[in-house]
Amino acid sequence: MGNKSFLFFVLFIVFCIPFTLSQEVDDEHEFSYDVNSPNGPNHWGEIHPEWSLCNNGDMQSPIDITHKRAQTTSKLGRLDRDYKPANTTLINRGHDMMLTWIGGAGHIHINGTEYQLNRAHWHTPTEHTINGRRFNLELHLVHQSMDKKFAVVGILYKIGRHDSFLAKMEPYLKALASTREVEKSVGTIDPREIKFGSRKYYRYIGSLTTPPCNQSVIWTIVRKVRTVSREQLCIIREAVHDVADASARPIQIVG
Repeated sequence: MGNKSFLFFVLFIVFCIPFTLSQEVDDEHEFSYDVNSPNGPNHWGEIHPEWSLCNNGDMQSPIDITHKRAQTTSKLGRLDRDYKPANTTLINRGHDMMLTWIGGAGHIHINGTEYQLNRAHWHTPTEHTINGRRFNLELHLVHQSMDKKFAVVGILYKIGRHDSFLAKMEPYLKALASTREVEKSVGTIDPREIKFGSRKYYRYIGSLTTPPCNQSVIWTIVRKVRTVSREQLCIIREAVHDVADASARPIQIVG
């Protein structure tokens, strides 16, 4: 196999700032994605003092990934994944559906640090854009190290053929959609069934895309845009019980 298969794309957007130990929020009802709302994205940093980075941070996500700014390198190597099946719970957080692996579902390794896979959730449409283009769905695989630092892997999807992993999740998403429940036991889910489809990826340092928006998050965006059926997209939106058309934070400006 030629060396071309091992090229990766890196956005060198790295700043030196203090790291905060804030966690992802489990309940998203306190904020909205409506840019015209007083609790919309432009005001997230005003809702709680510990969310101030949402307004004041200088390395916020998501971003528009442009090939003009990206640098090609093979030094990062393959994304080192060591996943395993684990028991899971599906949670309706208010604006998205979150799959939680109880006790973790294996690890990825980045720069010698081990990050445990804890959660996955979906945003519609995509939060990250590629050369200004926004797609239909974005899956985030959220990992955390022993010292509570985050590494998130993002996979982008456009409308097309159905996604096999989402097909497995459909019965549970539909079950939540038919009730007002916010949590459902799913059983054992193997994250190795989530298809990446490419060894190439984009890498940059940014933030969580929901409050508290803490920074120094290592982002890995798989280069290949995968496909999801329109029906699967509708199932995710219906399961959330959210009347909003989108659950994607606007693109953040980088220096």
